[in-house]
Amino acid sequence: MKTTRRSFVKQTALFTAAVPMILSENLFAKQDQLGIALVGAGIRSGALSVGFGIDKRTKILYVTDPDISRANSLCNRIEKQFGYRPKALVDFRKALEDRAVDALACASCNHWHALTAIWTLQAGRHCYMEKPLSFSLFEGKAITAAAEKSGLVFQTGTQRRSTTNVNELVDFIHQGGIGEVKLARVCGYRRRDAIGPLGHYPLPNGVDYDFWSGPAPVRPLTRPVFHYDWHWQRLYGNGDLGNQCPHRLDIARWALGLNTVPNSVFTYGGRLGYDVQMKDPDYVDAGDTANTSITIYNYKTKTIVCEVRGLKSPPLFLPVGDKVGAQIGIIFYGSEGYGIQAPYGRGNIYSVCFAYDLKGNVIKEFRSVDAQGRLTPDQNATDRHVSNFVDAIIANDPKKVNADARCGELSAALAHYGNISWYLGEKDKISPVELKKVLENVPSFDNNEETLVRTVQHLERNGVDLNRTPLSLGAQLNIDTEKEVFIGNDQANALMSREYRKSFEVKAI
Repeated sequence: MKTTRRSFVKQTALFTAAVPMILSENLFAKQDQLGIALVGAGIRSGALSVGFGIDKRTKILYVTDPDISRANSLCNRIEKQFGYRPKALVDFRKALEDRAVDALACASCNHWHALTAIWTLQAGRHCYMEKPLSFSLFEGKAITAAAEKSGLVFQTGTQRRSTTNVNELVDFIHQGGIGEVKLARVCGYRRRDAIGPLGHYPLPNGVDYDFWSGPAPVRPLTRPVFHYDWHWQRLYGNGDLGNQCPHRLDIARWALGLNTVPNSVFTYGGRLGYDVQMKDPDYVDAGDTANTSITIYNYKTKTIVCEVRGLKSPPLFLPVGDKVGAQIGIIFYGSEGYGIQAPYGRGNIYSVCFAYDLKGNVIKEFRSVDAQGRLTPDQNATDRHVSNFVDAIIANDPKKVNADARCGELSAALAHYGNISWYLGEKDKISPVELKKVLENVPSFDNNEETLVRTVQHLERNGVDLNRTPLSLGAQLNIDTEKEVFIGNDQANALMSREYRKSFEVKAI
């Protein structure tokens, strides 16, 4: 039988777990404040704690993390900032046993996102899930299906959806402000140092490593830094394509009006330059995700190109105007001009967007400002997104959120498609000359050759010898946009999911 997204909602896997099953009706309507449990105690949980802390309609009751010392540390910060102290836990399921908890907000490791979301929804609680929504394509589908089935409020943590400046830029593009737009370029030029040599390292004291591993296999720690650097190991994270880029891929999709998966995807790149940084030609980094990649998403009538640069890189400037470009942002190419989200050198780049004519002259500026007309700090985006989530809960209206599960699924999927292409071709090395010929047959509204030339120049500026450490040629993958599976590639389809550890499985029903 043909599988569509609609049928997947009915047939989707649900995670097996001993979680309390609670009716999804509002059992807590008489409370003065909504009870919140935070999962994870890292950077993004810190930002979420501020968003929920300043919203007088909510109170943070729990902070959970497999590293209890981190959970206690965030509890201490919340107590200092807001005058009350949440309870610290290792296992978030214990927080779900408390009927005072109305919603859970998760900023844990990527490999835990699906389990956390689905167990939360099964327990009858609303859910806020940080980007990327999922660790894999299959998990994204499972989360969307669970959210739709539950009738509860679900918000994906792509907080730019709640900012004034981005909304106004997107509306301007939709209204034809820069003409017809067929190409969006995501610039993810963020320096990422080597994470240390691959090896065996001791676990930090106090970490419940079995629970931290969750659905992933329990393996020896092979990176020097336990927290955060899991992003660059594919057992747990999705590299920078799945870390910083989902924010911008989401905006690119939104502005281009793309609410389906792409027709095809192709990635080339590698994990390059760290032997140069470490001054050791035999150096093997503990990370195994690409730190340099170009991914081309073809939607037949439109293209998104995502450029990841983990080595030192200047911004990408257009050949018009006075330093018109982006470093960690998006460039939209229109027939009558350009739009830029997070333009380089414009103050707080996340609070401004610009539209330019074809000569680089400013057409319009879009700003997120406070009551005094000052550009808002980056935290404001999270605060507004949290507020939107709370609004939806109080209104008992899941459609009120700015970034529902399906929205998050599609944007995370772009990262997964790109990674799968690269993983399949990781061992297929290629020279720039040979790659140029391949790119002639890759459908795109970009100048594929020009982008390749810039990428090679970037690597050479960082001392990368492409003869000794060449680029990898990813697989060119075609996608069935209705079934949302790869066409004629069993290896790619196998990478849509993962093998699960006992008691942390996804099982189709």
